[in-house]
Amino acid sequence: MESNRPTVAELVAARWGDHRPGLWFEGRTLTHDQMAAGAAARAALLADLVPPRSHIGVLLDNTPEYPLWLSAASLARAAVAGINPTRRGPELARDILHTECRILITERAHLPLLDGLDLPGVRLLLTGTQEYDALLAPYADARPDPSRATPHDRLLLYFTSGSTGAPKAAICTQGRLAAAGRSLAGQFGVRPDDVHYICMPMFHGNAVIADWAPALAAGAGVALRRRFSASGFLTDVRRCRATYFTYVGRAIQYLLATEPRPDDRDHALRLGFGTEAGAVDAAAFERRFGVRLVEGYGSSEGGAAVQWSPGTPPGAVGRAAPGLVVLDPETCAECPPAVFDGGGRLLNGDEAIGELVNRGPNPFEGYWRNPEAEAERRREGWYWTGDLFCRDADGYLYFAGRADDRLRVDGENLSAAMIENILARYEGAVAVAVYAVPDPVTGDQVMATIAGQFDPDGFAGFLLAQPDLGTKMAPRFVRVVERMPVTATNKIHRAGLRREGLRCADPVWWRPDGERAYRRMTDADALTYVEGPLAPTRGPSQVRRQGLEPRTR
Repeated sequence: MESNRPTVAELVAARWGDHRPGLWFEGRTLTHDQMAAGAAARAALLADLVPPRSHIGVLLDNTPEYPLWLSAASLARAAVAGINPTRRGPELARDILHTECRILITERAHLPLLDGLDLPGVRLLLTGTQEYDALLAPYADARPDPSRATPHDRLLLYFTSGSTGAPKAAICTQGRLAAAGRSLAGQFGVRPDDVHYICMPMFHGNAVIADWAPALAAGAGVALRRRFSASGFLTDVRRCRATYFTYVGRAIQYLLATEPRPDDRDHALRLGFGTEAGAVDAAAFERRFGVRLVEGYGSSEGGAAVQWSPGTPPGAVGRAAPGLVVLDPETCAECPPAVFDGGGRLLNGDEAIGELVNRGPNPFEGYWRNPEAEAERRREGWYWTGDLFCRDADGYLYFAGRADDRLRVDGENLSAAMIENILARYEGAVAVAVYAVPDPVTGDQVMATIAGQFDPDGFAGFLLAQPDLGTKMAPRFVRVVERMPVTATNKIHRAGLRREGLRCADPVWWRPDGERAYRRMTDADALTYVEGPLAPTRGPSQVRRQGLEPRTR
C-alpha cells in the first residue's frame, strides 16, 4: 500500500472499536464500530460471491445499507455502481449492464422497477429479508482488513448527466475519494463530534464525495434521510444535531419555500456546501436559518475544482487555481478578462465567456467503457469541463452555465447562469431557468421558465430596473409553471425545457419586436413568430425541426 496516499478501506477500518454514535436513521442509532463490523461482514460475503475488482450495483434509497456497501466494497476491492431509481425499463437495465454489475443490491420498494428486465448474470440481493440476514450471519465475526486495498482500486462508478445522450459512468478510485474526503474535512474544519446530514441521493457523486467521505475521513457521524424532504429538513437536523449538509439543484429553493417559523434558527447547523443555490437564495437562507452556504464548483468527474475563499467578489465562484483557464473552444486561445460595469453587468461576454479547461495535473480517472466521451474530456491533452465561465483581471471565475446552455443572441454570447441570477431577484419567482430557443434572424432568443407568481407588467418593470441586465439579456419568452421540472438530483431539467421550447401546455408570455410589454402568447402569435415576417421562406418541416410549432393545449 502506498503510505502517502490513504485508501477508503483504511478510513473504514479506523472506526473499528469506536463506540461513539456513528449513524442515525429513522430512530435507529448505530455506532462507528457497528458500521465497521457490518462493512467487514458484507466484505467477507462479497469475497465469497465474486472475485476482487468486481462491480456491484446499489439500487437503494439512503438507508444504512448504502454506506455499509460502500465501505464493504472498499475492503473487498470491489466497485459500487450507484443505480438511479428514477430510471425506468431499458434505460435502467442499460445502466446495470453497462457497468457490468455481478450483484445488484436493492430493497422491496424498488423491486417493481426490475419487473420484466432482462439482466443476465446479475445476482439479486434483497436487503431487509430473512434470506439476506441468513447470508450475512456466517460472517458476523469478520473484522475489517484494509491491507489488500490500494489507492488505485476502483471504488465508484457514478453516472453523470445524460442530457446529451446515455449517462456516462465516471470512475473514482479509493485514493481519489479518500483524498477528497480529507481535503474537504480540512477545508471546512470537520471534527469527530460533527454530524453530516445526507439528504441528497447517494447514487450521485455529491452525497458520497462531498458529504459521506469527509465525515468518514474525520471520524464524524452521518445522519441519513431516505429522500430529500423540505418539510422534514429541520426536524431531522435537530433530532441528530447535524452540523453540516450538502445540496444540489433546487434544494435550497424548496427549503426557502417552506412556511417560516419563529424557531427556524433553533438547530446546530453551521454550514451547507453545494451548487446552484445562487447568491440571492444563499443570502436569504443565511438570514432565515443562520447558516452560511458555501457555493463550490467541481466537475462531476473530478477534473477541475474551484474553491471559495474570503475576499471572493459577489457572484464569483472563487479564484482560478494554477492550470485553470477559460478558453475559446474553437481556437483554444485564452479568452480575455471579463469586464464589468459599476452595476455588475458583463460588458464583453462575447469575448470573455469560454469553456473552463484544466491545463495542469488533474485527477480525472476516465469513464467506464466510453472512450469517445473520455476523449472529448481530454482534448489537446487537457481536461475540458464542458462548463462555461469567464475570468476577471484578478483571476476570479464566474460560472456562466453548461456549454449546452450557451446563448448567442444577435452575435453576442450570453450567459444563461448570469441571466438566471438576475431574474432570481424577481419577487414572484421561486425558481428560474434560462435557455435558448432558435430564431431565424438573431440565432437564439432568450426564454425563461419561472416557477411562482408572474405579473407581466410588473415583470417588465422589474427588468427595466436591473442595472446589470444587458440589452439582449431580457427574455423574449417567459413560460410560467407551478413547479419547476427537475432531475433525480433536484437539478432543473433544462434539456427537457429546451426540447419543448414554445410547445408546452403551460402559459407562455412574450414580447413582440419593438415592444417592452409582455402579452399572453396565442396559437396565432406562435404562427406569426415562426411563419410570419421573421421566416417567410420556411416550410412546416423546418418549423418542426426548430421546435417552434404552435403549442398544444
